[in-house]
Amino acid sequence: MANVSVAAEWQLLINRYYRKPELYPMRWKHIDLSRNKVACAPFGGPIAIIRDDSKIVQLYAESALRKLRVFNSAGILLSETVWKHPGGRLIGMSWTEDQIPNLHSSGRHDLPLQRPRREVGIGDEELPNCMAVIEPQYTVSGNVEVLLGVGSGIVIVDEDEVRFIDEEKIGGVVLKIAVSHNGRFLACFMHDGRLVVMNTEFRDFFQYQCESALPPEQMAWCGLDSVLLYWDDVLLMVGPSEDSVSYIYDEPVIFIPECDGVRILSNTSMEFVQRVPDSTVSIFKIGSTSPASLLFDALDHFDRRSAKADENLRLIRASLPEAVEACIDAAGHEFDVSRQRTLLRAASYGQAFCSNFQRDHIQEMCKTLRVLNAVRNPVIGIPLSIEQYKLLSAPVLIGRLINAHQHLLALRISEYAGMNQEVVIMHWACTKITASLAIPDAALLEIILDKLKLCKGISYAAVAAHADRSGRRKLAAMLVDHEPRSSKQVPLLLSIAEEDTALIKATESGDSDLVYLVLFHIWQKRPALEFFGTIQARPLARDLFIAYARCYKHEFLKDFFLSTGQLQEVAFLLWKESWELGKNPMGSKGSPLHGPRIKLIEKAHNLFSETKEHTFESKAAEEHAKLLRIQHELEVSTKQPIFVDSSISDTIRTCIALGNHRAAMKVKTEFKVSEKRWYWLKVFALVTIRDWEALEKFSKEKRPPMGFRPFVEACIDVDEKAEALKYIPKLVDPRERAEAYARIGMAKEAADAASQAKDGELLGRLKLSFAQNTAASSIFDTLRDRLSFQGV
Repeated sequence: MANVSVAAEWQLLINRYYRKPELYPMRWKHIDLSRNKVACAPFGGPIAIIRDDSKIVQLYAESALRKLRVFNSAGILLSETVWKHPGGRLIGMSWTEDQIPNLHSSGRHDLPLQRPRREVGIGDEELPNCMAVIEPQYTVSGNVEVLLGVGSGIVIVDEDEVRFIDEEKIGGVVLKIAVSHNGRFLACFMHDGRLVVMNTEFRDFFQYQCESALPPEQMAWCGLDSVLLYWDDVLLMVGPSEDSVSYIYDEPVIFIPECDGVRILSNTSMEFVQRVPDSTVSIFKIGSTSPASLLFDALDHFDRRSAKADENLRLIRASLPEAVEACIDAAGHEFDVSRQRTLLRAASYGQAFCSNFQRDHIQEMCKTLRVLNAVRNPVIGIPLSIEQYKLLSAPVLIGRLINAHQHLLALRISEYAGMNQEVVIMHWACTKITASLAIPDAALLEIILDKLKLCKGISYAAVAAHADRSGRRKLAAMLVDHEPRSSKQVPLLLSIAEEDTALIKATESGDSDLVYLVLFHIWQKRPALEFFGTIQARPLARDLFIAYARCYKHEFLKDFFLSTGQLQEVAFLLWKESWELGKNPMGSKGSPLHGPRIKLIEKAHNLFSETKEHTFESKAAEEHAKLLRIQHELEVSTKQPIFVDSSISDTIRTCIALGNHRAAMKVKTEFKVSEKRWYWLKVFALVTIRDWEALEKFSKEKRPPMGFRPFVEACIDVDEKAEALKYIPKLVDPRERAEAYARIGMAKEAADAASQAKDGELLGRLKLSFAQNTAASSIFDTLRDRLSFQGV
């Protein structure tokens, strides 16, 4: 009997069954759809209603001001606002994907109607009979396509082109168009009362002759198997043949197309027309003997303790898994909770006798149905079918719930489905801040933290940012203090003018990028002295600032060092600037840039002299400036850019090489060059220019302070053995004399000098240097033997 009562509500259209269950009785009062403009959101979304100002209606006790009201699908008022838009008549309304009402007023055309008129020869006064839109995911071009029914055919408009389909191809003048949910089929109502179904390439599938030639007020696809048409009081369902089903309504209705059917809104009820799923038909069809129907019947016998339950199970044992699956599927498509429970009990009963059935199917369906039943509650008013729920997805449903401020339900669904609850809790926290203007910051903080702690890793900074945008800066500062991630905490602290706290958090994090972010922010907002005082107390911030300023902001860094009394650091910067100035290509050939360089070094000298710990640097700066000045004068006088930035020794050698002995002597005197160093420098300079006569004369001026060794080494280095022989005999130390003779290849003289030194080790070294010369080696061996015999 239960099967009979369920199937009695169905309507047969060809070989398919359809049903029209009532989802809700509408709970609104005094709403007449015929007096209003109505926009209904898909996927069980809300209903927007506003009084139609194009109609003359009796107001009763209503205000003359029009109100835009939003109801859920059960007719419960969600929100309302006074319509304040005097600049044009309201033409229509629609909903965005985020379920935000989109209102269209007169004076605006979103489609380029003039363009197709010119190209296809449509008169300027001719308006389209109808319009439909094919979404981009269903078009070949990937663009939105708009179909316009005009007097002589259909115009297809997309971003790239305008096409015209003439009357001969489509079989008449089109007065109404509806596009199927998958974008593949068109239902066209013709001028002669025919309903023509074709694909988007305009190939005819079937036609149905309606009794009325007047175009229907509304037309929509019901799934992919039938088309609904509505006239004044008749709803006609047409299938793919000559069959049709009629429903009589004594009140206006609104079609709300869905992916698997059509919701029908009237003044008193919300109904859902859909094709009965195959699993449901197999169970509840009158006279059905399918395994699923027998399993459902077996449960009924089992509840009545009848032995026929076992008989039914025996009959379907081979097909029991399929029967269990059908019961689960049928339960998912049911809106009636008691029928869902019965079907799931039947599935569970059959599953007990199946050894190879995946047992988590029932659990998954139970979870899905609990979610669907929760949102179908009239208070929530989202009558989703299971197909709509799968297409919409759980995250989108949760997003719609939180937008409707159903945070508790959204949180429970997220927790139940094992999804991240952060989005729900954050939205609740932001909404709570916006709606709690009268609650003190400290009390509100405690309330919000109590909920935010439910979700680990939640962004306190995002909630704090919302508090700041809402004008509650103190609350924002208290919230951001709980943010564990410095990368999110520090930027927000800067945005709410908590620079000092931001600097503390950035330095504690040890992230140099964050520290620099705060430094640059404070740098731009505060006076220099205040900025210096702020970073001086933070070693990490101070060091990072100094590292940056050394590369890019020398002048600002000097101000910082002066403000903190670090004169030596300013001096080092000045000295560095002088070297950088010396690298300038213009800083040569007697350039006037040498003057500023000298002044910079002199300033560095003065600063160094003010600190007791930097006496060496002070003296070095003073002598550097003096040397640079002398070198500059030498370059000017000689017109040769070879002196600046060379050492004292190089300057002296260069002067001697150029024959400017007076200048060399001046440098020696100015910088107190020792006699030994002077002799070395002059000897090597004279040898470099090969002025042997001057070298010999210099050797005879007076006895050199370190002997004649520099003369010998300088001559040997330039391979002038003859000149070296002039000075080797003058070497006092026989060891030096022996080594000098060995360097110029004179073995006998080297051996004689070594014998005078009576040094066996020296003889061994000299023998090795003459290893290729057998005669020389024998001389050294003889001398070593003689020394050994003498016990030396």
